[in-house]
Amino acid sequence: MNDLTLSPIAIIHSPYKEKFSVPRQPDLVQDGVGIVELLPPYNSPEAVRGLEEFSHLWLIFQFDQIPQGKWQPTVRPPRLGGNQRVGVFASRATHRPNPLGLSKVVLRKVECIHSKVFLHLGSVDLVDGTPIFDIKPYIAYADSEPDAQSGFAQEKPPLKLQVEFSEQAQSAVKKLEQKRPHLMRFIREVIEQDPRPAYQQGKPSERVYGISLYEFNVKWKIKAGTVNVVEILDIEKNKVG
Repeated sequence: MNDLTLSPIAIIHSPYKEKFSVPRQPDLVQDGVGIVELLPPYNSPEAVRGLEEFSHLWLIFQFDQIPQGKWQPTVRPPRLGGNQRVGVFASRATHRPNPLGLSKVVLRKVECIHSKVFLHLGSVDLVDGTPIFDIKPYIAYADSEPDAQSGFAQEKPPLKLQVEFSEQAQSAVKKLEQKRPHLMRFIREVIEQDPRPAYQQGKPSERVYGISLYEFNVKWKIKAGTVNVVEILDIEKNKVG
């Protein structure tokens, strides 16, 4: 068989500036929306004619922030606590023989303006700037399987952390809420999922974490004496960006 060379047809704009902050599936963070921008020569209104008639899309993308050539035949999914191994093809792990991902997203609007084409999406699970290799419409009668069996991920994951905001963090949010509506809700929903590696979850820690969302660095830590309560310490503007 011949090798296949792929070129991106689009990139995505999202509030997630690093893979640490990205939800592990779409639709887990309601304010974490994205915009796909088609790249030349694919940024033609003709290329998306009729797309607005579909409510959902499939995005085929590249895990471009993952080191290449480091895949293994088994992985430890976070949903299994990071302790149990399954085959890489029985998971959605990022370390794969070919670094390709598949994501189902809501299509809110198609916008063609000034020789540019944008697809406004609902909640996404992609890092800002992720290359998109293909876009396909979601076909309900063929793609939906209400009785499907989903192995270890049959249900939506429960929230793992409770989130509290310090006075300093609350003050920062109030100053930013005009530019970034629902910022507090967005930060809460991202961190409630517990983005830490599975082996760190459920354990007390004194570490202060930083997470990049939009143009901000959100600092947080596990509250003293707990294993599942997070305190947002501060929200700072990133020095870069």
